[in-house]
Amino acid sequence: MEEEEIKYFVRVKNTDLDGTKAVHIALTGIAGIGLHTSGIISRMARVNPRAILGRLDDESVERIREVVENYSSAVPTWMLNRQKDVYTGEAKQLFGTDLRMAIEDDINRMRKIRCYRGIRHETGQKVRGQRTKSTGRTGTTVGVRKKKK
Repeated sequence: MEEEEIKYFVRVKNTDLDGTKAVHIALTGIAGIGLHTSGIISRMARVNPRAILGRLDDESVERIREVVENYSSAVPTWMLNRQKDVYTGEAKQLFGTDLRMAIEDDINRMRKIRCYRGIRHETGQKVRGQRTKSTGRTGTTVGVRKKKK
């Protein structure tokens, strides 16, 4: 029996995915795709999520690429990572560098309008209401200091 050739890198959405991993795990290598989304993408592309990505034929990989491209139009808006874009108002799924740029723009906009979250981002503190008295210390802050009598 002849051993089938494996592709170690599969290119999807300007990202090199690990061909030695299962499809639903390898797809999480694209920024903006988690386990839930990768499972949906593999089902929509009619590909076994547990199959090794590097062993898939070119037709299956092409189906995965098409589903990733058309993902935002194929699922309900609550499944998207950008349900209402600030500038356009449309719902869309962002991947890779587009997602990173959008997050960076959002943080810069919050800094510019001087909202609470923007100020916390600016000062490098916790943003989502976590405690800061004992955890999240950075720099030379170590231990507890006793009060002087």
